[in-house]
Amino acid sequence: MIELLLAAVAGALIGLSLGALGGGGSILAVPVLLALGQTATQATTGSLVVVGVTSLAGAVTAHRAGNVLLARGIAFGAVAIGGAVIGAHASAAVPEPVLLAAFAGLMLVVAGLMTVRQLRSRRGTSSGAHADRPRLDDPIITFSPTFMCQCPRALKVLVTATAVGLLTGFLGVGGGFLVVPALTLALALPMGYAAGTSLVVITITSAAALAARAGTGIAPDWWLVGALTVTAVAGSIAGARIAARTDTARLSAAFTGLVLLVAAYTAAIAVPALL
Repeated sequence: MIELLLAAVAGALIGLSLGALGGGGSILAVPVLLALGQTATQATTGSLVVVGVTSLAGAVTAHRAGNVLLARGIAFGAVAIGGAVIGAHASAAVPEPVLLAAFAGLMLVVAGLMTVRQLRSRRGTSSGAHADRPRLDDPIITFSPTFMCQCPRALKVLVTATAVGLLTGFLGVGGGFLVVPALTLALALPMGYAAGTSLVVITITSAAALAARAGTGIAPDWWLVGALTVTAVAGSIAGARIAARTDTARLSAAFTGLVLLVAAYTAAIAVPALL
């Protein structure tokens, strides 16, 4: 019972960060499940449920608000499925200390990227601005009336989508910190559309990775996962309302510090086992 209550509280915090900051919170699902006694493979599998369901709920809300380009999200997600399947199978094949060490490293990278984004925001600079940025209606590949391919953009989409899929399948995270910039730069989506459309991509890759893990014998405590998921969805709705009244810069700085602390905790578990 105590574990279920802890999972519910942690899920609410994850949802609040997702709703208030538009992403990043799902990376905490794996450490939370580890702290509640799950193994690394169980935690990364359970996290896929939390990430997928929360992203689906967010995608529905964003779609109703008109902030989702559904066709582009589905296309990007379909390209990412291959990476998600490969990552899911690779996750089951590596030792758990390696999996934990990789996850701790990922959290440090995410915290670093969030710090850079905050510094740029304070300086009033935009990382997405570029003179050669394509327009929203520019196609990447067309077959009629003649075949045309913007191959550099197509390659960028392929590489980024595969990387997102690998991350989702291997570590059980959404990879929104990769998806949003990719949709902005490669597909020319404005930031508002990129954030909403990325939730469609994450839903697809999470479902594909979870399906790939089915039948492997890796089963987390579904009661814990369920409590974490339900409260994360509820928290994301509350977080979106809080964001409308709160300085998101302060929230983002606090969340970055939390990610660093959790990364240190995860590394403290992984490094002794590696040695």
